[in-house]
Amino acid sequence: MRIGLAADASNDWLRPDIGARGSQVISTTRTGGASTGNFAGFNVGGHVGDSDEVVQANRQMLYGQLPPASTITWLNQVHGTRVIHAPSEYSKGVEADAVWSDEPGFACAVMTADCLPVILADVEGRCVAAAHCGWRGLAGGILRRTVEAMPVDPSRLVAWLGPAIGPSAFEVGGDVLAAFYLAEDDLAVHPIPETDNKYFLDLNILAGRQLLALGLDPSHVSGGDTCTYSDPQRFYSYRRDGQTGRMVTLILKK
Repeated sequence: MRIGLAADASNDWLRPDIGARGSQVISTTRTGGASTGNFAGFNVGGHVGDSDEVVQANRQMLYGQLPPASTITWLNQVHGTRVIHAPSEYSKGVEADAVWSDEPGFACAVMTADCLPVILADVEGRCVAAAHCGWRGLAGGILRRTVEAMPVDPSRLVAWLGPAIGPSAFEVGGDVLAAFYLAEDDLAVHPIPETDNKYFLDLNILAGRQLLALGLDPSHVSGGDTCTYSDPQRFYSYRRDGQTGRMVTLILKK
């Protein structure tokens, strides 16, 4: 097939300074790219039905934003709690939902289209990590496992919460509240009027609580203010669109 010109929209990507020495963080949007149809834009997900050639063209554009010979950890994410180390446990498509590295050149990455990507790093840049946090992963302890895998004191870690479905769009039932042991009057829960057993849930609050409970300093936690569902021009959203593309959020130890 003929691949259309992949428009470079890297200026639209999120590049937060999370306060970790010698690290580079990128969180892509759907702007630009070569994908079309339901995946229109900068889709990097090779498992959603998009053309393999187009996905590779988009990924190559992303590699162009990183130092030469960098490796992006493309995981097979399954909403689980497995955390791997790169490079010792990494191979392309390995089944895991978080990855950390203490070696330069490995961009720890997770793909999302509503789930919450969480970036972690030692303030001195000695190690970095990325975690894929849907509600199942958060309830199962993916953040705890990631923090515990990193060989530094949690008080020395910084965290950034990337684009995810926001608290006015993430509708769940009572079973999800039960998975977190949440009451209806919890600050992370917003009952939906005139519905039975339906709520809006704030993933950012839940992730922030877990990070603080794990020992991170409140001043070291940032982000959590960008909703994928409510901005179809910039972000893919599985809840909103069903078949759709994926963004990627990564951190590289230089």
